[in-house]
Amino acid sequence: MDEMLDSFCRDRLPPPDQWPEFLLDRPEFQYPPRFNCAVELLDRNIERGRGDHPALITPAETLTYAQLADRVDRIARVLVERLGMVPGNRVLLRSSNNAWMVAAYFAVLKAGGVVVASMPLLRAKELGQMLRKARITHALCDTRLAEELRKADGPDLVHLVTWGDGMLEAMVAEAAPGFPAYDTAAEDICLIGFTSGSTGEPKGTLHFHRDMLAICDGYAMQVLRPEPSDIFIGSPPLAFTFGLGGLVLFPFRVGATAVLLERAPPEDLPAAIAHHRATVCFTAPTAWRVMAGLAPQHDLSSLRKCVSAGETLPKPVFDAWLAATGRKLMDGIGATEMLHIFISATEDQIVPGATGLPVPGYIAKVVDDQGAEVPRGAPGRLAVKGPTGCRYLDDPRQAQYVQNGWNITGDTYIQDADGYFWYQARNDDMIVSAGYNIAGPEVEAALLAHPAVAECGVVAAPDAERGMVVRAYVVPKPGIAADAALTKALQDHVKAEIAPYKYPRSVVFVENLPRTETGKLQRFALRQQAESGG
Repeated sequence: MDEMLDSFCRDRLPPPDQWPEFLLDRPEFQYPPRFNCAVELLDRNIERGRGDHPALITPAETLTYAQLADRVDRIARVLVERLGMVPGNRVLLRSSNNAWMVAAYFAVLKAGGVVVASMPLLRAKELGQMLRKARITHALCDTRLAEELRKADGPDLVHLVTWGDGMLEAMVAEAAPGFPAYDTAAEDICLIGFTSGSTGEPKGTLHFHRDMLAICDGYAMQVLRPEPSDIFIGSPPLAFTFGLGGLVLFPFRVGATAVLLERAPPEDLPAAIAHHRATVCFTAPTAWRVMAGLAPQHDLSSLRKCVSAGETLPKPVFDAWLAATGRKLMDGIGATEMLHIFISATEDQIVPGATGLPVPGYIAKVVDDQGAEVPRGAPGRLAVKGPTGCRYLDDPRQAQYVQNGWNITGDTYIQDADGYFWYQARNDDMIVSAGYNIAGPEVEAALLAHPAVAECGVVAAPDAERGMVVRAYVVPKPGIAADAALTKALQDHVKAEIAPYKYPRSVVFVENLPRTETGKLQRFALRQQAESGG
């Protein structure tokens, strides 16, 4: 069957001298040269006697591991036998978080295809960029999200099959059960993750079958430490690798259960946690902040692990959640380029306000512009390497992200004397005002500690005298008057919390902040607003 391979992705890997160094010497990363990650993550649970255990719980249906595996096999047959998919073909998946999305995901993997998952909110223009860049040939899509995909410009897209309208369901019903997994290599590409939240042309990150297991056997097993009895829940879309790991790969690696919600705003998540008796929750800092205020109204005693990622976790949010629930939030930094979290801390190692320590298997350091490590306590660029790393799809930006074998994440960090890493800002979010370097997220954390502040974003604004000044865009809590008195109160509060020169000289009150679909604050949108005088 090898003559039927589509080598598009392999042919567009960066040159080997631009790859990061991969650290695979630990026992948990000793994978055989050939395996299929869908078999390891799904079928192995049936072999271990967990076929009757719930794999997925959704408002529409509950599927055991055996039922999910049957659906996966039939979709794989549809892809190969009805739609002519060959190993290496790229398949776009487009859906909210539901069982059909997961089944389609594993079907593509099992058949040797390459998954390209897209965020539900993406529009035709953005989808067209992905379709063209990845030369996507097949798409499986929730019918409710098909309109934008049909409008997108994808010259290679030959097959578009929808579910929710009976189209894929009918094909699946007609397909024979059972599907022999394609014999993939550990280093065969199985996923193109497109980066979120950045401006310009999206970057496609290439990941191997090996990588899908490495994030489970690294972060999940070493830091999160899930158990087969766990019930996972959360808000990140499965198209976001934070959501893929936290809501599918990690529970499946141990045979646990995942609750998938198509909509999981922070106002609704506490009730869902209580209803399903969820034990592990993944969501973003902004959601944890809202949920801390709602916690007294719900029974959240089932929660064992609470993971925050997507953007930095301000200490006031950590403190609020701990006060409300008695549970520590587990912060972590990940990247689409790295697939998942690479710096975090187990509950007994957490230092509030710090991101944490390198996940076992990863090493990290803070470097200057030449790549030399800076002294402890000095800010610099975060550099990391481990079992996963950046390989962009046919993109000159590879040479920026990988330097001398290290992944340069684009974040400014400080490493303290104890080895803990403290987030300062994205490299392009450092504010230089009158010669001082000021990290926007530090000012945000100070503002969030004030009882009148619901949300805030801090960026640089042009200033004739200082070059740049710190500007805070603040969403006041309901019923709070957004007036000059509040501006002064917030400025005084920040001066008392952190070095006074960091206070926001400009405060703008707004009704909401621009965010990506994954919950990240779009600081570039605020910067554009500030530069235009808004």
